[in-house]
Amino acid sequence: MTDLLRYLFSTLLHYPTDSGLLDDGAWVLTRMMKKIEGKVGGLKRKVRDRKRSVQKRVIALAHALRHKGEEGELRRQREYGQVLRLTRQILGDTRRVLQEVAGLPPRRRSGARELCERLETMAERVRRVVRQTKARVFEGVTQLPGKLVSLFEPHTEIIRKGKAGKPNEFGKLVQVQEAENQMVTHYEVFEERPSDRHLLQAAVEVQRRKLGRVPQLVAADAGFYSQVQEENVQALGVNHVSVPNRSTRSAVRRQLEKQRWFKKGQKWRTGCEGRISVLKRRHGLARSRYRGSDGMRRWVGLGIIADNLINMGRWLAQQLA
Repeated sequence: MTDLLRYLFSTLLHYPTDSGLLDDGAWVLTRMMKKIEGKVGGLKRKVRDRKRSVQKRVIALAHALRHKGEEGELRRQREYGQVLRLTRQILGDTRRVLQEVAGLPPRRRSGARELCERLETMAERVRRVVRQTKARVFEGVTQLPGKLVSLFEPHTEIIRKGKAGKPNEFGKLVQVQEAENQMVTHYEVFEERPSDRHLLQAAVEVQRRKLGRVPQLVAADAGFYSQVQEENVQALGVNHVSVPNRSTRSAVRRQLEKQRWFKKGQKWRTGCEGRISVLKRRHGLARSRYRGSDGMRRWVGLGIIADNLINMGRWLAQQLA
């Protein structure tokens, strides 16, 4: 039986724009301050709730975004300025609350220690959002290093895959390797998005380490093409590598890609879209429900284990029928 290998990629999280992050930040910081206020038995000055004011300004900003031209830009900057002003006031409140709690007797502040640590961490993230929003809206800096796109999952990346319907996605890139009978043999959640062109050899080596042999045929899309990687994979013992080279001018290469085995590999590879859909729809990989990088890996792993168990059951049922 011929071994086959293909690659699937998916993002796991979807998060809002800067205005949405500021709105989320207002809700989170206010809620935490109110919890701290209740834990310590009250503060000298009651925590002011500005959530509704921020929400109104975010809605006004959404309306301003509909206007084009110079007038629309001025309205957009004005509304962003109002949102930033309110957010800074909330950040000032967090600083005051933390200072006041720090001066309380140990007995009163002991129950709020963990909340204060979380409030300080979240306040620093909101400050980062304020700085990046100011740089983007008022200074025109769009390529800001270390841009924060999620308050709750700061490791989230912006992923641009060239899709017309989804030019930007937010999350982490996931690699899934699939063999025959729809069995997933390996997965990986990348800390930083790698270049597809550098993944082919490593994937085959993982396959060899886990199964004790290399696949006879490897199929992937054109984004994975690299002459060096293809030669390295063939040196490992792979007989057929079905990875298109869209930019080739070589008549020999074009003739190679017209061969039956190459086309068969590419037809089989198109099933990866169905595997992505199943993993997202049936097993919840469209969005991670666990926090942090480790939680995301756990979520992906559980989904893949569940999918493999279903496919194993179907194959065994067919053999026993």
